[in-house]
Amino acid sequence: MEKTDIRSLDLDELTGLLQSWGEKPFRAKQIYQWLHIRHVTSFDEMTNISVKLRERMKEECELVVLQQELVQISKLDGTRKYLFALSDGNMIESVLMRYKHGNSVCVSSQVGCRMGCRFCASTLDGLVRNLRPSEILEQIYRISADIGERISNVVVMGSGEPLDNYDNLLKFIHLLSDENGLNISQRNITVSTCGIVPRMYELAEEKLQITLALSLHASSQEKRKELMPIANSYDIAEVLQACRNYFEKTGRRITFEYSLVGGVNDTNEDVARLCELVKGMNCHINLIPVNPIKERDYVQSEKHDILNFKNRLEKTGINVTIRREMGRDIDGACGQLRKRFLER
Repeated sequence: MEKTDIRSLDLDELTGLLQSWGEKPFRAKQIYQWLHIRHVTSFDEMTNISVKLRERMKEECELVVLQQELVQISKLDGTRKYLFALSDGNMIESVLMRYKHGNSVCVSSQVGCRMGCRFCASTLDGLVRNLRPSEILEQIYRISADIGERISNVVVMGSGEPLDNYDNLLKFIHLLSDENGLNISQRNITVSTCGIVPRMYELAEEKLQITLALSLHASSQEKRKELMPIANSYDIAEVLQACRNYFEKTGRRITFEYSLVGGVNDTNEDVARLCELVKGMNCHINLIPVNPIKERDYVQSEKHDILNFKNRLEKTGINVTIRREMGRDIDGACGQLRKRFLER
């Protein structure tokens, strides 16, 4: 018999399960709080639940708990990179970044990735499997328990393409923002995508208040094809139209992620084309000095090229920032830590 993944159930589903066992509905709320506020690692910790009910949960339910394999702490900025083991032996990674406005966690949505972006370590070994809602949540819960502090911002921008794991992603967002659980505001949740256009339209219809971040990384369809195989399926114009639609449906400003690769996408011509692409959009461009990985020959843009790129964008009235490089000394880029661990 396949066990029920109890941490992936929302409150209504948990209530339904317990009522089918002949339990009162208030029990569901108690158990839900143990799972999503106290982040218990065993049913025995649920001290206000009867032994009989705890035993039944042990028999019929799986309690997903990630095991911390490794944590690297940056000497430069205190960023923490975690490697977690899943129950099937697979590994995923997550990052804690501390900012003035609170603790931010970057979580993975898949084991590996099948998108094939040329500058990313996550995708080098392809996709292994999707993560369940409980496994995405647990990254946040374990990090919060490790540092003894609340997490206030969540970015789904680790290994994997979140919209390639669409149903589990939606469930995760609803669980994370549920007022009966951790109750993180949807406005403090960012989901990154490389541009799966049909899913972007679906997401817009959900009317969530999350921020959508598009991994753009190029100023033209030709350059995007070089860097991102997804561009073979969806033209850059289609992707940008899906972004405009998302803003129209949700009122949420789009973020464009743009990894600057030396000599590839950081020229004055690139800036000019990028300005034309996003003209008139309510957007923010996040410039990312690319994190070099040994499996690829891409290099980071020179500092003066990065500043030039930023200044030229700002002169046309575009809101732009250069992402603070965090965790450079601890395999900070997506997929690097997992890849090195698996190689060892």
